[in-house]
Amino acid sequence: MVKIDLITGFLGSGKTTFIRKYASYLMSQGQNIGILENDYGAINVDMMLLSDLRGDNCELEMVSGGCDRDCHRRRFKTKLISMGMCGYDRVLIEPSGIFDMDEFFDTLHEEPLDRWYEIGNVIAIVDAKLDPNLSEQADYVLASEAANAGLIVLSRSQEASQEEIGQTIMHLNHALAQVKCKREIDASHILSTDWNSFTKEDFARISSCGYDPASYVKQDVDDNGDFDSLFFMNRHLTKEQLHAAVKDIMDSPSCGSVFRIKGFQKLEDGTWIELNATRQTTEIHPIKEGQEVLIVIGEGLVKEEIEKRIAGEEQKTGLE
Repeated sequence: MVKIDLITGFLGSGKTTFIRKYASYLMSQGQNIGILENDYGAINVDMMLLSDLRGDNCELEMVSGGCDRDCHRRRFKTKLISMGMCGYDRVLIEPSGIFDMDEFFDTLHEEPLDRWYEIGNVIAIVDAKLDPNLSEQADYVLASEAANAGLIVLSRSQEASQEEIGQTIMHLNHALAQVKCKREIDASHILSTDWNSFTKEDFARISSCGYDPASYVKQDVDDNGDFDSLFFMNRHLTKEQLHAAVKDIMDSPSCGSVFRIKGFQKLEDGTWIELNATRQTTEIHPIKEGQEVLIVIGEGLVKEEIEKRIAGEEQKTGLE
C-alpha cells in the first residue's frame, strides 16, 4: 500500500517550506513520491514554489477551488485515485490552512482508496512564535490540526525564546481544551529543531510519527465565511513598494485581520520575485518564474481598503 502523509498548518505557518525539505529527504532515501496541493483557492501559489522538485522521483498534482465543499471533496478523491496508479512509495498532501481534517480521514476510508493507501503520518506545522490573539475560529482550526498530529513541528524556532515556545504549547493546549479534546501537548509531541539543522534522525522521527486518533467537537468553519482569500492580478510594484504595501495592509485594521500575503511579481528587468509575508515577517526572494498575482488571506477582509493600499504604491512608480 502507498503511505500517505498529511502536512497541516495554519495560514503562513511554513508548510510549503517544510515540504521542500521533507520531500528532498524522502527522495534521498530512494522513495518515489507524489505531492498533492489541495487548496480551495483558484490559484495555487504554493505549487509553483515546489515546481523545481519535479523529476524522476517526484511529481506534483493539484486540486484547486472554484467550487463548493462537496465538489472539492469529489475532486480530491478522483485525484487520489489517479495518483494511486502511479507507483508512488509515498504521497504528501499539503492542504489549505483551513482544511477540514475529516475530509482526509473520511476520503481514505472510501473504496477503492482504502485498499490502495494507508495513513502514514499527520504532521502539524506551528509557528514557534504563535500569535496569542487569534480569533475563536482561528483557534478552532489550530486545534483541529494539532489534535490528530503524530508530531508538531515548530517553524522559526531559532527566532523564538524558550518562553515563547512554552507560550505556544500553552496556546495549543488551551485551543484543544476549547474544543473538548482530551489530548494534552507536551515536549514529547514537539520537534523544535531549526529546520536548517535537521538531521537524518529528525527526518526519521518525522517520517514515522504516525497520527493521533483524538476526538474533538467539530465546527463548520467553511460555511461561516470567516476566512477570505482575495486575489489581485497583474500588479506592478518594485521590491520597496511591495514591502511598503504589505506593511500598510498588515498594520491597518480597516483592511481586516490579515494572516498572510503571498504571490509573485515581475520586475522591470524581467526577473521574478516571490513574496511570503505574515504578521511576523516579510520575505522576498528571487524565483525562476511565476504568475503576476498577490493573494491576501485573513478574516473579515475589506477588498476596497486593501486595493487602495496596493494601488497607492503602484501610483508612486509613475511619479518617480
